[in-house]
Amino acid sequence: MKRIRMLQAAMLGLACLGMLIPAPVLEAAVTTGTAQPQVAAGAARMSVALGRGGALQGRAIDANGAALGGVNVSLRRLEGGDTTTVTDPAGYFAASGLRDGTYEIVAGRARGVYRAWAPNAAPPSAPRHVVVRETLVRQQSPLCSFLGNPWVIAGIVATAVAIPVAIHNSKKPASP
Repeated sequence: MKRIRMLQAAMLGLACLGMLIPAPVLEAAVTTGTAQPQVAAGAARMSVALGRGGALQGRAIDANGAALGGVNVSLRRLEGGDTTTVTDPAGYFAASGLRDGTYEIVAGRARGVYRAWAPNAAPPSAPRHVVVRETLVRQQSPLCSFLGNPWVIAGIVATAVAIPVAIHNSKKPASP
């Protein structure tokens, strides 16, 4: 019985500690600090077939589908090695000498993660070119950030419980 209470107290302490530590601090503690790009778990990795000589062709577009011309394109191989190029006025780019592996392709604010396959090893469905698109990110309102705080939620729940109890208790006659 005593061990169960100690275990419950430890679990409660860990849960409270988890609510006190802000998420960015936890994320910073997990990163390795290396210059290698980190791909989030669950990030979509699209396949692409490399051409002869490790050639990769693609196009960079914004969130509306318009070409991103004259933008620097960085192809970062997750296993090590970077390549850079520039888009033409229509947003097209090409790079050669690439090896198979996973690449993060960044063109301005457009980015994507791709699994590049050697020419003879690519799945039949793998396209021969990539389209790197900007993603539209909407900023969360301050009110939503405030209401997302676990302490604020706990305060709202406690208030929702305490007010009806106080109203109910105020209707009872006072003891003599």
